[in-house]
Amino acid sequence: MRYLSKLLMVLSAMSFAMPAFAQGGTSSGVNWVAIAAGFSMAFASGICALAQGRATAAAAEGLARNPAARPGIQLALILGLALIESLALYTLVIIFVKVK
Repeated sequence: MRYLSKLLMVLSAMSFAMPAFAQGGTSSGVNWVAIAAGFSMAFASGICALAQGRATAAAAEGLARNPAARPGIQLALILGLALIESLALYTLVIIFVKVK
């Protein structure tokens, strides 16, 4: 418990130093926004792939247990997959807006 409180105190003290790192104008010329956008798209795509795999596996298991519930499971699966895919599409739109 003592270590946790010390860790939280150090993290809160470090949060006050963030404006010092927010100075504009880097001399290296590296476009960090584009690099961060690439990582965020890769992260969002990976999460979407895992979520779609789990949703499909759950739907297949549900169909194996109760084949008569096919219409309800299929509707829920398609709706869920569309919502999962929207995460990657929203990330892609934000990247196109942010990276110039």
